[in-house]
Amino acid sequence: MLRARDTMDRDYAKPLDVAALARVAHVSPVHFIRTFRATFGETPHRYLQRRRVERAMFLLRSGDRSVTDICLEVGFISLGTFSRTFRDIVGESPTAYRRYGPVVDVPTCFAMAWMRPRS
Repeated sequence: MLRARDTMDRDYAKPLDVAALARVAHVSPVHFIRTFRATFGETPHRYLQRRRVERAMFLLRSGDRSVTDICLEVGFISLGTFSRTFRDIVGESPTAYRRYGPVVDVPTCFAMAWMRPRS
């Protein structure tokens, strides 16, 4: 399970499916989903979405690139899906989140705890 999670953390922007991740973990796809959820508290799909949104949160506040560019860079194919998922996890739209301005220089441990999505 840790290998599969590490793969998701490293390759979050690439298209990843359950079958490929299950092969990384050396289990069947059904067993992978069940065990991943029991181990980490969320499904592999939701974990990957949250990981992508975490990266998008950083990119939204650290530059002036369009929301569409960021959406595609972090691995979403559809802007609508990205916006809906972002709102579900963060609680507001990507555009509204960007209004908080640039990320302030603080110790990484504080920044990560403060910026962690709520889901």
